[in-house]
Amino acid sequence: MSSASRTRISRSSSTWRNWAGNVSARPVREARPASVRELADTVRGAAEEGLRVKTVGTGHSFTSIAATDGVLIRPDLLTGIRRVDRRGLTVTVESGTPLKRLNAALAREGLSLTNMGDIMEQTVAGAISTGTHGTGRDSASIAAQIRELELVTADGRILTCSEKGTDEERAVFAAARIGLGALGVVSAITFAVEPIFLLAAREEPMTFDRVTTEFDALHAENEHFEFYWFPHTGNCNTKRNNRSAGPAAPPGRVSGWIEDELLSNGLFQVVNSVGRAVPAAVPAIAKLSSRALSARTYTDIPYKVFTSPRRVRFVEMEYALPREAAVGALRELKAMVDRSPLRVSFPVEVRTAPADDITLSTASGRETAYIAVHMYKGTPYRSYFTAAERIMTAHGGRPHWGKLHTRDAGYLAEVYPRFGEFTALRDRLDPDRVFGNDYLRRVLGA
Repeated sequence: MSSASRTRISRSSSTWRNWAGNVSARPVREARPASVRELADTVRGAAEEGLRVKTVGTGHSFTSIAATDGVLIRPDLLTGIRRVDRRGLTVTVESGTPLKRLNAALAREGLSLTNMGDIMEQTVAGAISTGTHGTGRDSASIAAQIRELELVTADGRILTCSEKGTDEERAVFAAARIGLGALGVVSAITFAVEPIFLLAAREEPMTFDRVTTEFDALHAENEHFEFYWFPHTGNCNTKRNNRSAGPAAPPGRVSGWIEDELLSNGLFQVVNSVGRAVPAAVPAIAKLSSRALSARTYTDIPYKVFTSPRRVRFVEMEYALPREAAVGALRELKAMVDRSPLRVSFPVEVRTAPADDITLSTASGRETAYIAVHMYKGTPYRSYFTAAERIMTAHGGRPHWGKLHTRDAGYLAEVYPRFGEFTALRDRLDPDRVFGNDYLRRVLGA
């Protein structure tokens, strides 16, 4: 029996939807390859039929980056750790492995990623392909921790690339770490890891004026700093994470449940539902919500500090700005919300990242700050996002690839110095646009 015949293939009669419910697609068929060979056969077969191919993980992107009318690959059988290199401090993992499984497996091995985002539901390939990041003064996005990639190209070739390879492999590696699904299907990823460590977290309310005035100092003094501003208020909640010699002191079971589940999810769900039904109540609700979370400190292993449950569904837009422009842009955003009839029940999130060398990373070549705006699922968001986007683009902002925005290839070529390098590589690897879709046509050009 050939590997192609073993691949789980089914005619699609259902509609795929993303996590937020704002994107849907009806593929011709779905495939569930269980090995890289089966994956390569699936891609090759689809290309021979003239069908486009996209891989979809857990659907946590708000854009249509994974939508297709051709073959939809589900990577849920491409999971698990292939190997752990303790001497070289790397781990190689199958592309469909959820981050939460990787984090737990690494912890059992006494290892950890250096930095990560604040949710861990995504597959590893989905997370890197869209540029998922956390916050860090010195440590960058998940993709910046990659040491090697295995990629299935449009002709069914299995290509392994790293900084140590041939000229072609180095060029692919520079781009494919955040490849937008445009260069091929990622089948395995080798991450740099380190011995597990402890992080001391300090969460503290702070006024908007204070946090924006002291932003540079807070960034410089902490390994990982982020904050949330509650629109319609002058209140923020800050979080500082720094390495600790211990001992571990995780949140108490009851107090942790109250903060992370009751307040941040259960009560937050209720207040957003009320705000959607009665928009006039949002400013008053925001003032109450911004005072609900109190100061706390705790110390735990990295993924238990970096990540938190996100059960309240929303849509999101995030822009990466030069770090020195962040405070000015945030103050403009606050002034815009204050003078507008908008009613915003979700906090605005601000994080940072050091410059990296990935071709289309939002932090490519520059120290970066991220400003993310959200709206509760089912609430009109276009007016708010349009006004926020106008502010961000005036500062040379780069939109997150997996979050809502209206930018096109013309704009993106201006804010990414290496944009042409990426599109030229795409022309070589996928001249027939096997991995194309409407979203990629807009952001990368025809």
